Amino acid sequence: MSQSSRVEVLGEHEDRFEEILTPEALAFLARLHDEFTARRTELLTERRRRAAKLASGGTLDFLPQTRAVREDPTWRVAGAGPGLADRRVEITGPPERRMTVNALNSGAKVWLADFEDATSPTWHNLVNGHLNLIDAIERRIDDTTPEGKRYRVGDNPATIVVRPRGWHLDEQHLLIDGRPAIGALVDFGLYLFHCGRPQIAAGSGSYFYLPKLENHLEARLWNDVFTFAQAELGIPYGTIRATVLIETITAAFEMDEILYELRDHAAGLNAGRWDYLFSLIKNFAHHGPRYVLPDRATLTMAQPFMRAYTDLLVHTCHRRGAHAIGGMAAAIPQRDPAANEAALTKVRADKEREAGDGFDGSWVAHPGLVATCRTAFDAVLGDRPHQLDRTREDVEVTAADLLAVHRLSPGLPTDHGLRSNVAVALRYLTAWLGGAGAVAVFGLMEDVATAEIARCQIWQWQHHCTRLTVGSLATPDLVRRLIDRERATLISEGVDPELLDNAVRILEETALGDDLPAFLTTEAYARHLVRVSAAA
Repeated sequence: MSQSSRVEVLGEHEDRFEEILTPEALAFLARLHDEFTARRTELLTERRRRAAKLASGGTLDFLPQTRAVREDPTWRVAGAGPGLADRRVEITGPPERRMTVNALNSGAKVWLADFEDATSPTWHNLVNGHLNLIDAIERRIDDTTPEGKRYRVGDNPATIVVRPRGWHLDEQHLLIDGRPAIGALVDFGLYLFHCGRPQIAAGSGSYFYLPKLENHLEARLWNDVFTFAQAELGIPYGTIRATVLIETITAAFEMDEILYELRDHAAGLNAGRWDYLFSLIKNFAHHGPRYVLPDRATLTMAQPFMRAYTDLLVHTCHRRGAHAIGGMAAAIPQRDPAANEAALTKVRADKEREAGDGFDGSWVAHPGLVATCRTAFDAVLGDRPHQLDRTREDVEVTAADLLAVHRLSPGLPTDHGLRSNVAVALRYLTAWLGGAGAVAVFGLMEDVATAEIARCQIWQWQHHCTRLTVGSLATPDLVRRLIDRERATLISEGVDPELLDNAVRILEETALGDDLPAFLTTEAYARHLVRVSAAA
């Protein structure tokens, strides 16, 4: 049996899909799965083992067995590839056609083309995303607005960095030997196969953001994937660059080790707030009220335990020659001048803090925020592309500092915070089930990470029967009443009732049970695919 004949495509065929799903590309995906499926399975088993240990009362600390890696001052990572030296502004978004053109023309230095949190994983979205990236690299992409205005990519586009899905997600539209493919390998493999050599020829390279890593062994797996794939495709070793999102609490204790495992391909680390907080709640879900967090709007990077995490990230990166990239500014421009200025003021303060703390760049979710972020970093960097020379030797972070939730200042969760979490989760999930991954909700550009933290806080507050500031208790009955109220509001706004009811079921099942499911996306993903298959 040939490699490509082992791959079965279940997703519906659309125009030009044959350009992506070639026999050669599918055979390459099969070889990736032959080489790495077993190790990925072992690492996911290890995740569950570690989660069970934490659930039974365990805690986290820096690993004694890797102390030598942390304390060795001599090793450094490969660092920036061509086009990655200056990363002061990065814009994120799904690889939809209009977003592709707008992001590349936004004035940002980097575009994170997101197949993960900002993409609803329909077959249409995934394959068209790869088509759009090929068209962008070959400079044949354009976009025409409903008003008839046509836009093309300009002469100085942003550098493309692709974010594949995390190790935990399967790709149900593609079977290899009768089993669902691994989402991470599909996203990575198709992009590298089609765009790896063209990107090198254009003076760039194949660059990736790696999400949801929980330990350095998962980083080692990615490094081995890179090494194998470069050899298979005849791409020079070390031309791939990876930036790892430190967005799990477990990974925060292994930053040095993660960079070390990827050192021949590592470019940097990124601080991802919502997923990091979600991971904290998930891993310490059964440790009692002392880990209950207040309203997510108050959980800024200025909180002591978040500041410890970001300071350690900058120190670790610069000590090893890696870029430190700050978190997301999710605000989007508002029509009301006062509301718009208030949003920009918050973004400006956030980016000025990051630049002052030593970060080399940061994320925005909308082209309208690029100038605000750039101004904040220009004031610190000037003409320099980064501040890797600022190693933050003043930083001393302990395990206790990273877990110091008890030092939070805002106090109790609020009734408004609970209502907001219900509203945001339902609105985002409904849109996600309808095929949209990046969704404007209440003045912010939201993605799956928002839904995760929202439903995790709902679960945490009702599970511990947390007292809200108004004096009432967060209970399952109260949450159900708020869900019913928000459902009625959305129906009055004309939302698709079937999509909404599916979103309600997902939220109730993942936020009101005895246990907190590890990833909401796993649950929602399965339901979403059932709906897509039925529609097809």
